[in-house]
Amino acid sequence: MTKKALAYDLLTSRRFAPMFFTQFLGAFNDNLFKSALVTLITYELKQFHGISSGVLVTIVAGLFILPFFLFSSLAGEISDKFEKSFVVKMTKLTELILMILTAICFVKLNIFLLIILLFFMGAQSTFFGPLKYSVIPELLAEDELVTGNALVNASTNVAILLGTICGGLLIMTQHGRGLVSVGIVVVAALGLFASCYVPHISPSSPELTIRTNIFAGTTEMLKFPFTLPKISTIILCISWFWCIGSVFLAQFVTFAKEFACANNQVSTFFLVLFSVGVAFGAFCCNKILKGKISARLATPSLIAMTISSILLYTVSSFFRANTGTELCGLVEFLTHGRSILVCLLLLSIALFGGMFSVPLYALLQNKMPRSHGARVIASLNVTDSLGMVLTAAISTLLLALGISVPGLFLIFGLLNLPVILLVKKL
Repeated sequence: MTKKALAYDLLTSRRFAPMFFTQFLGAFNDNLFKSALVTLITYELKQFHGISSGVLVTIVAGLFILPFFLFSSLAGEISDKFEKSFVVKMTKLTELILMILTAICFVKLNIFLLIILLFFMGAQSTFFGPLKYSVIPELLAEDELVTGNALVNASTNVAILLGTICGGLLIMTQHGRGLVSVGIVVVAALGLFASCYVPHISPSSPELTIRTNIFAGTTEMLKFPFTLPKISTIILCISWFWCIGSVFLAQFVTFAKEFACANNQVSTFFLVLFSVGVAFGAFCCNKILKGKISARLATPSLIAMTISSILLYTVSSFFRANTGTELCGLVEFLTHGRSILVCLLLLSIALFGGMFSVPLYALLQNKMPRSHGARVIASLNVTDSLGMVLTAAISTLLLALGISVPGLFLIFGLLNLPVILLVKKL
């Protein structure tokens, strides 16, 4: 069977399709809500109880990530202890309830409650996260893992992209708050409907005792995968992918303005390019590996990302697409040959990022003990979050020291090279 046929069979199969669409709709809804709220704060609220919109947006971003630090250990233990399809349904039911409350707050424009609800949505995502990847090896055969992960990773990037764009665009229309309110409730309801068809998955550790001390639980949870050299290496490599990806995504607006003298159309286009690139890279690695679980693409992918980062720095440091004083739009930006080169380099970085990460997810699922599957994924979520927060802090420091955004891309691109030493252990 060809990989294309296998992908089609999985997307139409009773064992995989319900979970696939459940996670896709969840990722879309998270970003629809978050993007709409951030856009509303940025463009409609100059001050909120004396807090500037810029500071408030930073607080919002932090509150969405915070539950991953607080509740990942609890989420992993619950996912391993109980029947997984039941836990999936409960998380999606929780999402629907939260989205109904969120819709009411959007209509009434209660920003304070919207921010609180975003925190609870982050918590809901925290409990769904370990399920998302730990059930894949339960639903698929070993030779289907690469294809399954390619589909999940690609669809997640597409869902994030669509949710971000739809949230930002809809909230600024005449009836934006009403449209967003209807949208988040409908998508949550569809996610709950899809979750009802997820096959029964037996608990992997029914004898497990749930720890109520979340801080001690997190420490204990992180100890287990880091006693297994190969598992810990895979976790660190995947977390690096999220670190470097977060650097690019966070700086696209500034990069578009500084390099291209371009408006938000171009920064949104960069986001589209990056998301499409990661998705395309996921399918490319699936085609190259032909279902084999292997890390052999990781090293060449890191090298290719580094070369693309060096070229991106060179092009963006010595050329400007527009020397005028007014910010140009997307059409004007794309008329410059150097701009096309920048777009191709961004696409290349994202594509090889997808080729680097997807096989590692399959390798992790194949190597992790089934009894600790959800807790290993929860540990990955914690290290991803810690890495992105640390990366954000380092980026902020470098920018404060006068490093340009292209220079920031170059530095993190070069840091791919030491990661090759980790990859070699696989």
